[in-house]
Amino acid sequence: MLFPLALISVLSGTVLTYAVKQLAVKKGFVDTPSGDLKEHADPVPYAGTAIFLTFMLVLIGVRLFTSYPTGTLRQLRGIVFGGSFVFVLGIIDDIYELSYGIKFLGQAAAAGILIYYGISIRIFPSEILNVAFSVLWVVLIVNSLNIIDVMDGLAPGIAAIAALGFFTVTLPGELVYVNIGAIVLFGALLGFWFFNRPPAKVFMGDAGSLFTGFILAAISMGAEYSGANLLGLFAPVFILMIPIYDTLLVIYFRYRSGRPVFKGSKDHFAIRLSSAGLSDLTIDLIGYIAAFIFAGAAIIVTRASAGISFLVISAVFFIAVAGSAVLSGFDPHRKR
Repeated sequence: MLFPLALISVLSGTVLTYAVKQLAVKKGFVDTPSGDLKEHADPVPYAGTAIFLTFMLVLIGVRLFTSYPTGTLRQLRGIVFGGSFVFVLGIIDDIYELSYGIKFLGQAAAAGILIYYGISIRIFPSEILNVAFSVLWVVLIVNSLNIIDVMDGLAPGIAAIAALGFFTVTLPGELVYVNIGAIVLFGALLGFWFFNRPPAKVFMGDAGSLFTGFILAAISMGAEYSGANLLGLFAPVFILMIPIYDTLLVIYFRYRSGRPVFKGSKDHFAIRLSSAGLSDLTIDLIGYIAAFIFAGAAIIVTRASAGISFLVISAVFFIAVAGSAVLSGFDPHRKR
């Protein structure tokens, strides 16, 4: 069932992205070049709505034509309602550019919807801590996907690999909404990627990136990682390593240079690599390869012994530190 579902999602994502693209152009719902961070030559239509529509329509189709185990439907409602809320928040942000405070509150409210429907982190003995970390995790992942969306093809490609990573890590068991949600999101993102790869014909916009981040966060909280050893809890961090890493990197470089943390800048790893002369396609490939490597690390730590898992975690930490040292040598703010 899952392979045909992935194929349907890819085809649906491709068709809907094309349709949304045409409608966005007609209605003038486009990203216009302006400022240092928007250097594309011509207006590009926002088509992140296609990711949302593909995910929801395929999920509804699965619900209508198959039977779910008892109790799963409640959690699916949480994903549908919370995802729809975040998507609307993103649409409003694309149009009116909401403040960070309002966006954070909206994302926290969406996390509350997931928690209400039984989707949350459950690693602490205290329920208050579980709720608090669930909200923080959702807000972090939602914004990290938005932050990494700075280069053609990068965010949907990385997110698709992450979805595939969660799908692989959770096999052969896990909750139905985790497996199905991951494979449907993978297909929707792949269909969108065909139009977003360099040179991009469409952009995700906040509607697409916030929704994608929310679904990844929801899926990640429904999986079991510590069956082999407790270090398996690092798995979701590894699968989402690229967006998390870029978020922390951007915060660090902005703070170090005295720039406002919440104000856009060229400190993203992709832009720093671009300042070194690499093409968008080359940077995308570097990001994809790294995402696959980290997803592989996640699979290892959920299945291997604690000793091997510790070595893998140490290697990932070393790669992250070494990468930061290399990237610090590329200054995109320096005039050339």
